Amino acid sequence: MDHTARDSLVRVRNLHLTVPSAAGPVNILRGIDLDIDAGQAVGIVGPSGSGKTSLLMLLAGLERATSGAISLAGQSLQGRDEDALARLRRDTVGIVFQAFHLIPTMTALENVAIPLELAGRRDAMAVAGESLRAVGLGHRLTHLPGQLSGGEQQRVALARAFAPRPRLLLADEPTGNLDQATGAVVMDLLFRLQAEHGTTLLLITHDPALAARCDRTIRMADGRIVS
Repeated sequence: MDHTARDSLVRVRNLHLTVPSAAGPVNILRGIDLDIDAGQAVGIVGPSGSGKTSLLMLLAGLERATSGAISLAGQSLQGRDEDALARLRRDTVGIVFQAFHLIPTMTALENVAIPLELAGRRDAMAVAGESLRAVGLGHRLTHLPGQLSGGEQQRVALARAFAPRPRLLLADEPTGNLDQATGAVVMDLLFRLQAEHGTTLLLITHDPALAARCDRTIRMADGRIVS
């Protein structure tokens, strides 16, 4: 019996991404197959240009594959319009990038509340406050991003990603803009929240020690999974 079809939160089959360039088509992803079970933490490693970020963007529905199939929590991404992809992303996926992507004119609390408000949650502000307290920023609720350190801004981004309780968290080099000590604090926090909520985590990292903290490590090269 094929348990993967039933139990996988993430299911990818023969995924290809080809983009045009002046020199001709560039094959970024060349036939990716991947199953990730609910609650698993998976580290993705590999050289720059191996397709790691492109895979994440496709899983988030932020880019469209040239061919192949992706399903998240049993729902196929193929054939959905932008609105349907946005709804699936809102209901299922949290994303943390290397850049913090906070809205500079909004307080920490407002930044975290945005995805909750978009989802129609009436308790958005209360949940956002809880989420910020969970990352140790209960004393920074009314601060603007510009008044926060880099580490604090990334903790706001973590709080925002986890607040809607996503089933899948996609993290792309989340400590890439932070010094080593601050990055270590942020990653400890990310793994703690992931374990507490049973969130499925896909983490792109250049750091073998971080990848080793995951349940599995996937190595990519030249648009393929090599191990």
